Amino acid sequence: MTFSPASWTGILLAAGRGRRFDSQGVEDKLQQTLPDGHQVALTSAQHLSSVMEHVVVVVRPDNQALYQQFQRQLYEAVICPDADQGMAASLTCGLRHTACSKGWIIALADMPFVKSATIQALLRELEKGADIVVPVFKGQRGNPVGFSRKYLPELLTLSGDRGARGLLQQFPVLEVPVDDAGILQDIDLPTDLSAQ
Repeated sequence: MTFSPASWTGILLAAGRGRRFDSQGVEDKLQQTLPDGHQVALTSAQHLSSVMEHVVVVVRPDNQALYQQFQRQLYEAVICPDADQGMAASLTCGLRHTACSKGWIIALADMPFVKSATIQALLRELEKGADIVVPVFKGQRGNPVGFSRKYLPELLTLSGDRGARGLLQQFPVLEVPVDDAGILQDIDLPTDLSAQ
């Protein structure tokens, strides 16, 4: 798949280890089933792909089961060899793979309750010229976050486990109000699977 400069891309970060969910590393939270019978990571991917023309999923090298699952569902999955260095490593891996895109909406695979309408609202603001967009529910910022390619150089210098949070404090951000508590809900513990 080619990513033309006219394309907006969705990057789904699915390379974390989820140690809070299972400290032994046996149960992968991204492959757990939600109350509706759908899998966590695939649900997040479906919401992103329902809006974005291109979607790339970033996985870690030792999670072949998840990698193959995404491929079976015809998603483009990219293996990040440095995934254990933190979220920023996964993000920059996805960005390098899609570097000629017009911009990105960066979503987290453990946030399956984000509504497609929220992703659509963020994309609409990027298309209208915003450079950084973040959804806001009842005064709280959440995920996913969108960037135009203007900030690609800054994004590619990120490191550690904070992702792009520092850029949201450093540069002007357009807050997009949404009626979506899902932007604040991630799957950290088994009880979160039925939290909505």
